Amino acid sequence: MGIVVSVMINRTVMFAKQHTPNSVRVVARRMQVEAHNARLRLTVPVVARCGYDNIYHCAVRKTASQWVKALFADPVVYRYSGLLPYDPRPYRWSFPQAFPSGRVVSSLFISHKRFQALPKPDRHRAFFVLRDPRDMVVSSYFSTRNSHAPMGDIPQVREVLREKPFKEGLLYLIDHHAQRGTFRALRSWATAADVDTVPLFRYEDLTGERQLEEVDRMMRHCGINIPPAELTDLLSRYSFSRMRSAPESAATTSHYRKGKSGDWRSHFDDDIHDAFVAATGDLVKLLGYPARA
Repeated sequence: MGIVVSVMINRTVMFAKQHTPNSVRVVARRMQVEAHNARLRLTVPVVARCGYDNIYHCAVRKTASQWVKALFADPVVYRYSGLLPYDPRPYRWSFPQAFPSGRVVSSLFISHKRFQALPKPDRHRAFFVLRDPRDMVVSSYFSTRNSHAPMGDIPQVREVLREKPFKEGLLYLIDHHAQRGTFRALRSWATAADVDTVPLFRYEDLTGERQLEEVDRMMRHCGINIPPAELTDLLSRYSFSRMRSAPESAATTSHYRKGKSGDWRSHFDDDIHDAFVAATGDLVKLLGYPARA
């Protein structure tokens, strides 16, 4: 029952994010996180404790960060780790503040250099989730234009995208990501020397046919060993098809629009491709994704 309630709460929060002012949303989210953690402590017995004081989920936006966050906040993960979820945003976290001990910190949108400078306990684990940056741009376009909660600069960028035709909007967004440092952050993790201790996981593997194997590898890297049957159930509860079909709102459906690898090919023409290459250089090759067909 606790698992079902947690899933329902996560979906309710997604709906609320689309319909409330930012200040109200932040307070509501903080209260929801604290209530969720209190329920975990009271109702979920810990059967195995993780050997690390903190886990850090690092990423850039549009790499299924909310999905990964939901996995690590599930009671099953708490049962096999004893670590509570910690979402930095409701607590107005700012670099380089340390995080409380005994937490899975998700998600950290920072460069590798900043992560290295972050105060961390000796016993910690971290991982970074990446994605084909071309798919990231396309996903970002539809999310920013249609469904993303109106936080940060989203309202301003949304207004621009809704005024422009699709092609001009995509070109604008490529430049916007370049200026924000999204592509530089991806590059910083791809060229990091500590990939053995901070492994890189691909969005495409975490959400594709090898999902069970890859999520199990990610969890085990974090010292969390979930029995296969329970891990399968966990992934079923948070499948993208279920997220997309959630009845709460069209915005929820749009937010989990496709997630399909290679979707960029349906949207990039020569001009968009050239602008993307000008902004990113050899990033696609560096990340190990195939060049334009």
